[in-house]
Amino acid sequence: MPHRLFRRLLVVGALMLVSAVFASTASAGKYIVLYKQESVASDAAQRIANAGGSLVASYPQIGVVIAQSDSASFSSNLLRDNRIEGAHSTAGFSVKLNGDGLEANGPPLGGLPSSPADDFAEPLFPLQWDMRQINTPAAHAITGGSREILVGDLDTGLDFTHPDLAPNYDAANSADCSSGAPTPLLPGNDVFGHGTHTAGTIAAAANGIGIIGVAPNVRIAGIKSSNNDGFFFPEMVVCSFMWAATHGVDVTNNSYFADPWYFNCKNDPEQRAIWKAESRAIKFAMRQGVTVVAAAGNFSDDLAHPTQDILSPDTDPNPPPRDISNACVVIPVEVPGVIGVSADGNRKIKSFYSSYGSGVVQVTAPGGDSILQRTPEAPNGRVLSTVPGGGYAYAQGTSMATPHVTGVAALIASQYGPMSPGRMGAMVNQSTESFACPDAATLALYAPFPSFSNGAPQVCTGGTGYNSWYGHGQVNALSAITHSP
Repeated sequence: MPHRLFRRLLVVGALMLVSAVFASTASAGKYIVLYKQESVASDAAQRIANAGGSLVASYPQIGVVIAQSDSASFSSNLLRDNRIEGAHSTAGFSVKLNGDGLEANGPPLGGLPSSPADDFAEPLFPLQWDMRQINTPAAHAITGGSREILVGDLDTGLDFTHPDLAPNYDAANSADCSSGAPTPLLPGNDVFGHGTHTAGTIAAAANGIGIIGVAPNVRIAGIKSSNNDGFFFPEMVVCSFMWAATHGVDVTNNSYFADPWYFNCKNDPEQRAIWKAESRAIKFAMRQGVTVVAAAGNFSDDLAHPTQDILSPDTDPNPPPRDISNACVVIPVEVPGVIGVSADGNRKIKSFYSSYGSGVVQVTAPGGDSILQRTPEAPNGRVLSTVPGGGYAYAQGTSMATPHVTGVAALIASQYGPMSPGRMGAMVNQSTESFACPDAATLALYAPFPSFSNGAPQVCTGGTGYNSWYGHGQVNALSAITHSP
C-alpha cells in the first residue's frame, strides 16, 4: 500500500475509517518552557518578556510555562537562564486526525425518557454490538453510573447540545485548551467530530433517544485538546491534563497521540523537553486521583519492540527512516500508570490495525474492524456513536476502543467510590474476559497487515492471563462492578 494512503488509514481512531494524517500546522509562536525543577520561577513572566515573548499560561505545579514569541532568538535567549531546561517551539509537534468519510445513521430518534438502566429502550441499541459484547445491559441493571463521577474527554471538543449528551454535560468543568490556556467551551467547538463520537460511547444518556453509553448516568466534561484542524499540540495537552487535575475529574479518555514524533525519543533534546512537559502534566493528574486511559494506536506496531520510525518528523513530507529503540515511546499510552487499550472487533480477535505491546496494553475493548470482523451483528464491523449536529455515525479505531474502557472505569468509580489510578487499573484488569494469543490459522489473517513502521509481521506473545495483544483481556462492564474490590 502506498506510504501516504497507509498513513491516512492507520492513525489513531478516525471516524468511519481509521483515517488520520500527521502534519504540522499553524500554532505560530507557541513555546513549551520547561524548568529543571517542578516549579516555575517567580520572575518567569518578566524573563519571557525580556527574551522577546509573552506568557500564555503558567503551570507551577509541574514547572512548565506556555509562552508565545515571534522572535527567532527567543529560545536561545531563555536558555541563558540556567533554571530552564528547555524552551522549544511547538509548531510541528502535533498529530492531525482526519475526519472525512462519516457514515451517518440519520437524524436522532425521539421518544419518552426511559430508565437509566434500560439499554433496550434506546432506539439504536440494536446497532450497538459493542455494548452487548462488554455486557452493559446486565451492568446497567445494577448501575448506570453516579452523578458524583466526572469523566473528562480530552479530544477535539464536544457537541454538548447533542440530545444524547446534553443531559450529562458538565459545563462548569469543561474547557477549551486549544490556546494552551483554558477558556470556556463554546457552542460549535467540535468542528472535527472525533470528540463527540468518543463522548457518546462513554456517556450517551439513557433517555430513549438514539444510543446508550457505557456509563449513561455519569457527568462528562469536554476538554478540547486540539485546534479546529484536529492537531494536538503539546501546550494543549499540558493544559488539558492540568485542567483535569484541578477540576475534580475522576477518569480521562485520551484517544490521540500527543507528539508528531510518533516514537518520541528521550535522547533527543527537543523531543525530550516536550516529552517531559507532557509526562509531568499526566503524572500530576494521576497524583490528584485522575485515572488516565489511552489508545495504543492503529499502526499494527509492537510498541514494546520499536526498531524504526518512518513517520517522523512530520514537518518533512517524506521523512527518511530513523532507527529507534525502547528509548523512544508513544505519548500518552506509554507513560507509566496509564491504562493502555488495544482494539478488537465482533469476532473477539484483535482489530487488524490495532497496535499492541507487552507492558503497554493493559486491556482490549471493541474498536471495530471493517475487514476481518464483519458479522451479522456488526455488518460493517464498526462502532456507532454520536456526532455533532445531533446525529450518529460509525467509526473504527483504538479511539473507539478506549472510551469503552473509560466508561467501565467510570462505572467502577460509581459503584465503589473514587479511587487511586493504581487501584482503578487493578480493578479494570481483574474484571476482564481473558483471551489467548491467536492460533496459527487466525494469525495468518493478519499477514496482509504487517507493522507500518518496520514491516514486521504481527506477533502475539504471552499467555491467556496476559499477552501483548489483549493485555489482561477484554473489559466486561458487569464483572467490573460485581468483582470484589
